[in-house]
Amino acid sequence: MGPFKIILVGGGARSGKSRFALSLAQRLGTRRLYLATAQAGDAEMSERISRHQRERGTDFATIEEPLDVCGVLRKNGHFQVVVFDCLTLWLTNLLLGDGRAGKPVPRQSDILDRVEELTAVLQLRANHVIVVTNEVGMGIVPETPLGREFRDLAGLAHQRLSECADEVYFAVLGNVLRIKPACQCGGIGGAE
Repeated sequence: MGPFKIILVGGGARSGKSRFALSLAQRLGTRRLYLATAQAGDAEMSERISRHQRERGTDFATIEEPLDVCGVLRKNGHFQVVVFDCLTLWLTNLLLGDGRAGKPVPRQSDILDRVEELTAVLQLRANHVIVVTNEVGMGIVPETPLGREFRDLAGLAHQRLSECADEVYFAVLGNVLRIKPACQCGGIGGAE
């Protein structure tokens, strides 16, 4: 099977990134964990979570954990592959978690410390980890300060995880492009 990998899969909504991540996980091992960060805050989200569970079937054990992702990764090294879906929902949960409880929203630096903790845990893993994330920085500038802070946090987290990842993929228009390691392409400007 080779050395264990950190794999980052990003893209826009409904781009095919999660389907690709699950397919990749099925090729990387038979003992699979799906680490879900989504929370069912309304009926539509509950249905979305149920649909995703049905699509995965029994191929994956599932742990739902909106905040303590690092704890779950530390405790579950016996799985051959973990799909962490998704980073941006985890960041949302961290950003809004205290605010929902009537406490001040955490500082950006505190959340980035949690991202650093995540990269440290990933680098010490004993399994493949596929991190799924949403690319949110390619559209319009968010109207609200909280929206802009989230976009910036996601971009900084993506940069950090991309830096430590062995492989990086980007899903767009139902296609998945490999970004890292860079693919060897011929054609214009390429060596022949």
